[in-house]
Amino acid sequence: MSNNPASEMSQSIERAEIDMLLLGLKNRYGYDFTHYSFASLKRRIEKSMAMVRITGYVEFLDYLLQNEDHFDIFLENMSITVTTMFRDPGFYKSFRENVIPHLRTFPFIKIWHAGCATGEEVYSMAILLHEEGVLDRARLYATDFNNHSLYTAEQAIYLSKNVEIYSDNYVAAGGLSDFSDYFNDGYERIKMKDFLRERITFSYHNLVTDGVFGEMNVICCRNVLIYFDKILQNHVLDHFVNSLRLGGFLCLGSKETLTFTSAKDYFETEDRKNRIYRRNMVSHAV
Repeated sequence: MSNNPASEMSQSIERAEIDMLLLGLKNRYGYDFTHYSFASLKRRIEKSMAMVRITGYVEFLDYLLQNEDHFDIFLENMSITVTTMFRDPGFYKSFRENVIPHLRTFPFIKIWHAGCATGEEVYSMAILLHEEGVLDRARLYATDFNNHSLYTAEQAIYLSKNVEIYSDNYVAAGGLSDFSDYFNDGYERIKMKDFLRERITFSYHNLVTDGVFGEMNVICCRNVLIYFDKILQNHVLDHFVNSLRLGGFLCLGSKETLTFTSAKDYFETEDRKNRIYRRNMVSHAV
């Protein structure tokens, strides 16, 4: 029990004001952030408040309700856009070794990148599939609730200054060629080549409020669930169970796990270190 009642009271009031803010935004704009991790949620809200020099949560709610344009900026701050080409190279190397052999047995392959952010990781997957000879029979679905991020992903244009990092990750991931083979360079920007972009469908999808996304061979949702509380994690994972075909693969981030979740009984562990799981034959109601 806390020995500082004043501090407890202050935290309780703060939580109530944030809850009021979230409820107001849900009612006005339809976005539900109520089950995001509270610490991460608070940081992101306060970042948006600082941009307009507002210090009170209730005042900020009033501001967002009256300024729809700034809500779009707030939405950008709320989405997770920390990503890079071949992020966590060990995952991609494991995917080549453990998942690709199974995908080769299918005449058509469907892969869903949920929470794709600005698209670097879905292009990384397209490169990997190309090098393994299966891209021409694959369709990658890249979704996010942040339209600004989706626009960047669709444009397939990134800063040249990051190419060295991209290339190092690509090599560590077991790349079979040279990373420069996959983009055109100019004006301090790179543009991913069209044959990669043509295999990807970008679309809006909100993991909190939207439903299943077809029968997938693979779902990649890496480093997104860590921003959700247990209730929302289970909600999202339940959709993934229903979106994967039996024997399909679920790929999570390095700090995420199915342990202690409602979905754990529907998966076998393919690679514990790289968080690759395989949908087992246990049935699940749609």
